[in-house]
Amino acid sequence: MTNAADLTASLIRCPSVTPEEGGALTLLGGMLEGAGFEVHRCDRNGVPNLFARWGAKGAERSLGFNGHTDVVPPGHPSSWTHPPFSGHRDAGLIWGRGATDMKSGVAAWVSAACDFVREAPPAEGALIVTITGDEEGPAADGTRAILDWMAGQGERMSACVVGEPTCPERFGDMMKIGRRGSTTFEIEARGKQGHAAYPDRARNPVHALIRLLADLTAAPLDEGTAHFEPSGLQVVTVDVGNPAANVIPETARATVNIRFNDAHTSASLRARLEAAAAEVEAATGVSFTLAQRTSGESFVTEPGPFVDLVRETVREVSGIEPVLSTSGGTSDARFIHEHCPVVEFGLVGRGMHEVDERVPEAEIEALKQVYLRIMQRYLA
Repeated sequence: MTNAADLTASLIRCPSVTPEEGGALTLLGGMLEGAGFEVHRCDRNGVPNLFARWGAKGAERSLGFNGHTDVVPPGHPSSWTHPPFSGHRDAGLIWGRGATDMKSGVAAWVSAACDFVREAPPAEGALIVTITGDEEGPAADGTRAILDWMAGQGERMSACVVGEPTCPERFGDMMKIGRRGSTTFEIEARGKQGHAAYPDRARNPVHALIRLLADLTAAPLDEGTAHFEPSGLQVVTVDVGNPAANVIPETARATVNIRFNDAHTSASLRARLEAAAAEVEAATGVSFTLAQRTSGESFVTEPGPFVDLVRETVREVSGIEPVLSTSGGTSDARFIHEHCPVVEFGLVGRGMHEVDERVPEAEIEALKQVYLRIMQRYLA
């Protein structure tokens, strides 16, 4: 039997701050290879990534897992009760950066997978593990790179579990079946500089930008959809950088972030902002340019056999009926959903990215049991 808590502590001792590998993927690759998995490194642009498969390539039922071993910086080590990469164990807790997010989830799945293929492997099907070192960073060469590598090699998952911490209060109380999209607009308003005492000889971009932002925030984007809460548009900064009180500036800038549900796409939101900007431009003569960055589109895995299997397994192990949620920020599930149906389930998320991040050993074992039963049922 592979001990998931021991593996969690070992992974925490790997100082894998994005995008450093820190020995984490080397450790996991050796364990999986020893259990009979075919293991490949699919690093890209200096980002470490791991792919492992047990069973037949291209099997019709190929259950996948996606996780990450990279972590955010720990801050000043003196702020921690125990060193952030010590994997200290005390009173049933494991301390360290990544304990919650998400080395414990990776350890639970990998330990369950090793036990599964050694003790009662199915006659057919495949078990796939994908681990990246770039989830906490730009995410351009992490899970995306693994999926690109898989496509080139003819590898495919028919369903996937992402091991992010999903439970807000108690183990088992929530699983994710989707995520909102996230897109950011950098807006620049360009007018005509002039003397503040002679506004008729200038075109004030600050006034026009304020008007546009007021229009954008005057009403909600929507009222929510079947699986999503209402979309949200937030003005996160307004910048002019004008040191002179008697000068109307030439430019003003603002940044807007939108977390959107499946009533929108990043393209439809761009069209909406462009139309609003065109109206203000026509009224004021101030021109606008928009630069857009999208970290992910909204998606949902509709309830059905796979969602039901995971939900029933979580309920069986935890004794709690998990809420099917699409809340929270983005995760690498936003890339997986284009490949296959995906759900997210992991530990309680309290303490992630904080000083003194820690996780109960008993919950790691419970998570391992959830994952093991998902494997048994999906590949039975």
